[in-house]
Amino acid sequence: MKLTRSICYSVVVEFLFNTPGRFSGSQGFFHSIAVANPLRPATLLEHRATRPQQTHPMPFISDRNKSAAASGGGGGYLNPSKIKSGSNARFALLDDQPLEFFECWGEASDGKAKPFRFAEDPSPEDIQEEMGDEYTRRLNREGNAPDKVKFAVAVPVYNYETESVQVMQLSQKSLINELDAISQMEDYADLLAWDFVMGKEGVGLETKYSLRTAPRKKGAQGDIEAAWTEARSAGFDIDRLLTGGNPHKPE
Repeated sequence: MKLTRSICYSVVVEFLFNTPGRFSGSQGFFHSIAVANPLRPATLLEHRATRPQQTHPMPFISDRNKSAAASGGGGGYLNPSKIKSGSNARFALLDDQPLEFFECWGEASDGKAKPFRFAEDPSPEDIQEEMGDEYTRRLNREGNAPDKVKFAVAVPVYNYETESVQVMQLSQKSLINELDAISQMEDYADLLAWDFVMGKEGVGLETKYSLRTAPRKKGAQGDIEAAWTEARSAGFDIDRLLTGGNPHKPE
């Protein structure tokens, strides 16, 4: 898939302003494309030992996308919508700076659906250009207009249930804003040191999600470190989401 004009623009901006890497603790870094990061091979323990001690909490969501996060009401992925009603999922974040993007869905003539992701909020022309002739934009529930573009974030996590590294993508505003609020509390300045428990109640339009912190599960740190090291050794790169690739496997 070709890069969108939005992504290309983001590359230029990132280059001109020499944006620091995602493990720098910098605020508002926007992950636009898959780039080599010299710090990726480091383990979480090495990361904590080498990065500057954080004295103030840093927002989980960049300032540029605060309004997008605030607006509006299996496999290698941890999907909140797939959690059974009345149950929860426990996970540990493996990165404190998420990939931020805008997503909409296209449908082919054979019924095949595919997500299209953009570094910037796309115009209808951007979407049409990216989908080409093979896909058409999915309609809303009423079937009378294109489905809305959604702001979303994605971050690598360790899922305790599967004991593996997964990609957690969030488009639910309540979860995004709750995680961002937690990230700005003094007690949780180091998000990578905590576990999180995400719950789900109800179904359909009545679905409600919850998110709370929990102390790191006793004896789990070694398993988390090992799984994260193994995933990156296999070529894990979450930025492939922006070009339609698989974050868990190199092209």
